Amino acid sequence: MMRSMPATDLKPAFYGETLASLTEHLAERGEKPFRAKQILDWVYKKRVDDPAAMTNLSASLREWLAATFDFTPLRPILTKSASDVTDKILSRLQDGSLIETVIIRAPQEGVGQDRSRKTICISTQVGCAYGCRFCASGLAGWKRDLTTGEIVAQLMAVCRQEDAHTPRAREELASFDNIVVMGMGEPLANYDSLLAALGILNAEWGLGFGARRITISTSGLAPQIMRLAEEPMGFRLAISLHGATDEVRTQIMPVNRKYPLAELLPAARAFAEKHGRMLTLEFILINDVNDSLEQARALVDIARNLHAHVNLIPYNTVQGLDWKRPNVKRQEAFARVLRDARVSVTLRREKGHDINAACGQLRLQHEEDGAVAPVPANRR
Repeated sequence: MMRSMPATDLKPAFYGETLASLTEHLAERGEKPFRAKQILDWVYKKRVDDPAAMTNLSASLREWLAATFDFTPLRPILTKSASDVTDKILSRLQDGSLIETVIIRAPQEGVGQDRSRKTICISTQVGCAYGCRFCASGLAGWKRDLTTGEIVAQLMAVCRQEDAHTPRAREELASFDNIVVMGMGEPLANYDSLLAALGILNAEWGLGFGARRITISTSGLAPQIMRLAEEPMGFRLAISLHGATDEVRTQIMPVNRKYPLAELLPAARAFAEKHGRMLTLEFILINDVNDSLEQARALVDIARNLHAHVNLIPYNTVQGLDWKRPNVKRQEAFARVLRDARVSVTLRREKGHDINAACGQLRLQHEEDGAVAPVPANRR
């Protein structure tokens, strides 16, 4: 499949630069190496997104930065807040594409909302090519991969938003506690850009964000899971399983035809053994599709073999899809099978149901309604 990319006449996002690459660019201008660290401190430590404000740089260097890089490669255009303090942010990229970022807050007892734990769910692609039957991200197809800078820019936009009103954000380098790569797109299909972005977030000169607080989710790209197992940074891995047998999983997830369970599960085991961390198996419960007790028993075997935690998620309604969530009694019966077998399991009450927080819903709604201008034809 041919990869679509952003239009070449657009400036590259600054957030795709590393200390090494920026130092090299500056050396070509005759600048001293320490200037690179100064610039990165302005961006990541002080949250500055306008070179004009970088007051310890020369006027000519500030002008060069503004002319060379895009410091605002995405612009939040709509934020929807749910009653459970989940925020979904719809952003427009420079080519007109729309992506979503979600802030999931988990208030702590005896602590105000400004000190609540925050998990940021980021996107890696515009749309998705993998066509999981329950997901809104792929309903309009795949447009393109996000660049490294666009991925990092999502987190920096959240930092600036939280800095504006949260005391904690002004005291700590990152304004959140965890990153989950579970938004629009298949993360491991944009492997190189994703890993480069996470390296920037992890770097001391970036946000210094620990790799073990980052979870990468995949629909089951076995070769890329094996590749990820060899990465030195110890990310967490979540497998979007959603079916405990090939027959059921293929009905829900077309990727299972290419990477069936006989190939996926050994790759998942190899990752877990390499990094010594418990995997998470994501399992969306869909009424009369994968919520039978037979599926629960098959899931027990998989989870015990992988020593994995199971995250059960009642289906989040998507406009245009006919799936339904099972009733609470049926959800609990499924979870009980796992608990009785001593499998670590969480029956999650989804966040953001009242703002259509499932991946891709807000983007799809606005593109269909024409509430946001579509991507220009010459930039697809």
